[in-house]
Amino acid sequence: MAASTRTGGAAGNGKGNKFANVGAAAGGFVGAMGGSFVPPINVTVNNTKNGMARTGGGRAHAEALLPAPEFTSPAQVRNYCNTLRAAAVTLSIEVAMGAEILKSVLAAVPDPEGRAFGSRIRAAKVARKMQKSADDLRDAAKNAAACYAVFQQEFEEEINRVRHRARKPQRPVMNWAQQ
Repeated sequence: MAASTRTGGAAGNGKGNKFANVGAAAGGFVGAMGGSFVPPINVTVNNTKNGMARTGGGRAHAEALLPAPEFTSPAQVRNYCNTLRAAAVTLSIEVAMGAEILKSVLAAVPDPEGRAFGSRIRAAKVARKMQKSADDLRDAAKNAAACYAVFQQEFEEEINRVRHRARKPQRPVMNWAQQ
């Protein structure tokens, strides 16, 4: 078998795997743009369309992230707080990555006055607001976890009253065979 067919034709005729060096090309392009830190980017596509017509304007997306705010049991409070925490952590990471990418892209725009590092300073000012959004989302995740903890503390008596009624106390069983 010839070397060109084993490597997908890259050695012989230049028609090799056209995606072989895409990562290197993209890294070189982004690195040349700003010289600042650029996190690796992974793209994940999830198709969440379920065929139902969207109603209520912008509410359809929020319903996909959080369960309905029905708090008729401690389990529903826990589920809502945990789901909110998980969504806020995920969004915080995404927004922080977006802030870094935005900063690196804007730093590559030439400064209109020709100042040294002028574009980087302007880019940092813009990205700082997006980074603050990421920090606020992280704080929202902390507060969601704290919300359930405070709920357990404040309503401990009611929770325990129902919990004890739901489970019958187990009596110790005497094992007469073990002597």
